Amino acid sequence: MANVEVLLPQWGMGMSEGTITTWLKSIGDRVTEDEPLAEVEAEKVEETLEAPATGTLTEIRVTEGETVEVRSVVAVIETD
Repeated sequence: MANVEVLLPQWGMGMSEGTITTWLKSIGDRVTEDEPLAEVEAEKVEETLEAPATGTLTEIRVTEGETVEVRSVVAVIETD
């Protein structure tokens, strides 16, 4: 098993940060690659953060309403 860090991606050239508005998954949930994990507000646009790997969501490091910089670790998935 390996841990995969979920990073806040940069969706647009001018994007420097994003706010997690809603987590769609909880710690302990099984996720599949490309499955929606959270809704993110960035540059006044709602984007969907997708899982980079299949496994179990073991950590959520950014709470709803929290704003973080691009490429920050927002969650961790433990792969099978």
